[in-house]
Amino acid sequence: MEVAGLRKAFGELEVLRGIDFSVARGEVVCVIGPSGSGKSTLLRCVNLLEEPSAGRVTVAGTEVTDPDVDIDRVRRRIGMVFQAFNLFPHLNALENLTIAQRRVLGRDRAEAERIARANLERVGLSDKAAAYPAQLSGGQQQRVAIARALSMDPELMLFDEPTSALDPELVGDVLAVMRALAQDGMTMLVVTHEMSFAREVADRVVFMDGGVIVEEGTPEQVVGAPQHERTRTFLARVLDPAAAEVGEVADSGAAGKRVDR
Repeated sequence: MEVAGLRKAFGELEVLRGIDFSVARGEVVCVIGPSGSGKSTLLRCVNLLEEPSAGRVTVAGTEVTDPDVDIDRVRRRIGMVFQAFNLFPHLNALENLTIAQRRVLGRDRAEAERIARANLERVGLSDKAAAYPAQLSGGQQQRVAIARALSMDPELMLFDEPTSALDPELVGDVLAVMRALAQDGMTMLVVTHEMSFAREVADRVVFMDGGVIVEEGTPEQVVGAPQHERTRTFLARVLDPAAAEVGEVADSGAAGKRVDR
């Protein structure tokens, strides 16, 4: 994936202000930063859930931002896991995994179910195929959402803070699944506040603030020894929240106008 000169404005508020970076095949890139820095908007621009105001996004050699692109075909190659689980409440886990396979990819029921069961086993939920979302914990629902994305055979997986809506004791199971995906060579772009995951799993960490990339490099460089003062301040607050003082960090960029994107 390659992003060049990416900008996105909502009215007068410019959320992305010229983003340039790439993700190589098989690479895991974690994007960190404060709320409102543009991280989620960046992810949503990659598959045109938000239309960029300017710039170019290319995925697996196809320019997503080309006005003539078949975006539905491109999206088949991109899996996305949101903060909310977005499962169909009236379908059980197996049906949640097979509906898009059958309707979008044209697979028959037997093949779709075989692939769905394999991916439920991959995320440790082979015994929950008949369970409905309301019968599953938040962590289990998120793992079903990951299995659903994997069932479409994506080349790139986007994760938008996939553990932020979970109770702390449920986070580990979801991160374990993501670690396994990384070990299997899945290309992943992950927006996260889980610094331990970024440190252990990411090939590269990107720190964003105010709609720009402030710093990027290996986890050892960005998380372990950040060079930019804004990165150091952010990490100090994230890694030791109790040490922060009221009003210690003001919003950068569009101060007073920032919205949580």
